[in-house]
Amino acid sequence: MNKEPPSKVLIVGYGDLGSAIAKRLTNSNAEVYAVARTPKATAQAHMIQADVTMPSSLDALRMIQPDILVYCVAAGGQTDAQYQQAYVDGLSNVLLTQRDNPQLKHVFFVSSTRVYGQQTDELLNEMVTADPTDFGGERLLEAESLLNTLSCDTTVLRLSGIYGPGRLRMINLAKAPERWPAYDGWTNRIHRDDAANFMVYLIQQVFAGQQIKPCYIVTDSQPVRQYEVLNWIAVQLKLTPSEAPIASGGKRLSNQAMLATGFVLQYPDYQAGYQALLSELAHD
Repeated sequence: MNKEPPSKVLIVGYGDLGSAIAKRLTNSNAEVYAVARTPKATAQAHMIQADVTMPSSLDALRMIQPDILVYCVAAGGQTDAQYQQAYVDGLSNVLLTQRDNPQLKHVFFVSSTRVYGQQTDELLNEMVTADPTDFGGERLLEAESLLNTLSCDTTVLRLSGIYGPGRLRMINLAKAPERWPAYDGWTNRIHRDDAANFMVYLIQQVFAGQQIKPCYIVTDSQPVRQYEVLNWIAVQLKLTPSEAPIASGGKRLSNQAMLATGFVLQYPDYQAGYQALLSELAHD
């Protein structure tokens, strides 16, 4: 029997998340191509040096003709112009290279729950209209809308706060109580490994001809007050917990659509994820 040729997956943005996705695709029938401004030596993907903000550097993408495109770049900083460049202009430039690609079956765009500017105790899900209140959310929502122009299937992945190896913001904050927020708002998070695992799970669903939704909130199963997380981490580090101020602000996010796919979280709540992370740090 003739073996079916591998499907081509193009990952645009080969940082922490992109490389984790590529690593998890190595055992599947997929040929992985990856785009980065600075090429990295890797056996997990065919590397392409390009800058999404410079269309002239993207010509090589036209030749690949991927079956699946994953756009997971990170903005170079926290300004409106940098978000515009990375998400709106960058995605637009990359999609232009695929305009004549008859092989393209699915485009995944990694967005953020920052598009939800709502401050509420109600659980928000994908059916709630995103209402951004800052430039970051506005630019991400603008980028998401670019997928509406495509003839292939598309999925927006709205990730909550990513933590994991090298992403130690909350652990570092727990060590500096003088920098803790003045208000105890809701917070939502997803471990990097769970984010990558879910994305690969969806890619495999596409490979298998399964229908997936056009949008998923990617977060763990426990929205929580920020001081609960900080105090829990402080106790694990044998530091003195701090009294929580008035509970105010933030939002609670539902992951029911994600779980309804059959995907199982490795780290369903912050305790599981941060316990694993703290154990890794203790052995370093």
